[in-house]
Amino acid sequence: MREIFSEELADLHVRFSEMGMLVNEAVYNSVKAFVNHDRELALEVIQNDEAINGREVDIEKRSFEMIALQQPVTSDLRMIVTIMKASSDLERMGDHAVSIAKSTIRVKGNTRVPEIEEDIAAMADVVKQMVEDVLDAYVKKDAQRARDIAQQDQQVNAAFKTIYDKCINEMQRDPETVVGSTDYMLVGTYLERVGDYVTNICEWIVYLKTNKLTELNVNNQETM
Repeated sequence: MREIFSEELADLHVRFSEMGMLVNEAVYNSVKAFVNHDRELALEVIQNDEAINGREVDIEKRSFEMIALQQPVTSDLRMIVTIMKASSDLERMGDHAVSIAKSTIRVKGNTRVPEIEEDIAAMADVVKQMVEDVLDAYVKKDAQRARDIAQQDQQVNAAFKTIYDKCINEMQRDPETVVGSTDYMLVGTYLERVGDYVTNICEWIVYLKTNKLTELNVNNQETM
């Protein structure tokens, strides 16, 4: 029985990692579509979200079955709970990627501001790296690295504030940019939220190692 459980747990880890790669790709492609005004790529992100949602449902179902049928010991149960909670955060990150993709479709044809779009692309690069790093930290169960990754969220928050301020100034300067700048602020908000969810996953990695729920970023507005 123990061998079967270990195999199922390993499979669960693989499924979570695969889901994480799908989400990371969705975040990257959504911003790429937005900056490049690529409607087709945006539609692809929206369509692919169904696969991400399906992965989350599958992980949750398998997790509950393992708890009910295998009656795992405390350390294994902590592992399963971590996967369930972290996969929920991944699913929400995918939802924000979809929101960015929808902004791409909505903003097409409006007056654009290249400087702000460059800031959004730079912010997205930081967020994408955070997603990649947290998935690696999860695989390696590296609590210290998770703590370090969570600190990068402050950089994401600062980038969002810069984008927000520039959007306000641009709208005041040129009313023609109001619609586009509003979407810039929304996209910045979505990326900022992805950063928060990465921090949530960092907290679950720390929980996995310490059995303690630790708030790593007091600026996070999302509760786990």
